Amino acid sequence: MAAIREAKGVEAELVKGDAGVFDVVADGELVFSKHEAGRFPEPEEILSKLG
Repeated sequence: MAAIREAKGVEAELVKGDAGVFDVVADGELVFSKHEAGRFPEPEEILSKLG
Protein backbone atom coordinates (compact mmCIF):
# COMPACT_ATOMS: atom_id res chain seq x y z
CA MET A 1 0.00 0.00 0.00
CA ALA A 2 2.95 2.28 0.58
CA ALA A 3 4.04 1.70 -3.03
CA ILE A 4 0.66 2.92 -4.27
CA ARG A 5 0.83 6.00 -2.04
CA GLU A 6 4.36 6.82 -3.20
CA ALA A 7 3.79 6.16 -6.90
CA LYS A 8 0.25 7.49 -7.32
CA GLY A 9 -0.24 9.84 -4.38
CA VAL A 10 -3.38 8.08 -3.17
CA GLU A 11 -4.23 6.11 -0.06
CA ALA A 12 -5.11 2.45 -0.52
CA GLU A 13 -7.56 0.72 1.79
CA LEU A 14 -7.32 -2.92 2.79
CA VAL A 15 -10.73 -4.51 3.26
CA LYS A 16 -10.75 -7.92 4.89
CA GLY A 17 -12.50 -10.56 2.78
CA ASP A 18 -13.49 -14.17 3.25
CA ALA A 19 -12.31 -17.48 1.82
CA GLY A 20 -8.97 -16.21 0.46
CA VAL A 21 -10.50 -13.53 -1.74
CA PHE A 22 -7.95 -10.94 -2.88
CA ASP A 23 -9.36 -8.41 -5.33
CA VAL A 24 -7.94 -5.02 -6.22
CA VAL A 25 -10.64 -2.50 -7.08
CA ALA A 26 -10.05 1.11 -8.16
CA ASP A 27 -12.91 3.56 -8.66
CA GLY A 28 -15.36 0.67 -8.61
CA GLU A 29 -13.54 -1.25 -11.36
CA LEU A 30 -11.87 -4.64 -10.78
CA VAL A 31 -8.16 -4.24 -11.49
CA PHE A 32 -6.96 -7.66 -10.34
CA SER A 33 -8.55 -10.83 -8.97
CA LYS A 34 -6.49 -13.54 -7.27
CA HIS A 35 -9.37 -15.94 -7.88
CA GLU A 36 -9.30 -15.32 -11.65
CA ALA A 37 -5.49 -15.24 -11.95
CA GLY A 38 -4.77 -18.04 -9.47
CA ARG A 39 -2.00 -16.02 -7.81
CA PHE A 40 -1.23 -12.81 -5.97
CA PRO A 41 -0.28 -9.80 -8.11
CA GLU A 42 3.17 -8.28 -8.31
CA PRO A 43 3.25 -4.67 -7.05
CA GLU A 44 4.36 -3.35 -10.45
CA GLU A 45 1.43 -5.14 -12.08
CA ILE A 46 -1.07 -3.24 -9.94
CA LEU A 47 0.71 0.10 -10.36
CA SER A 48 0.69 -0.24 -14.15
CA LYS A 49 -3.05 -0.96 -14.17
CA LEU A 50 -3.78 2.08 -12.04
CA GLY A 51 -2.44 4.29 -14.80
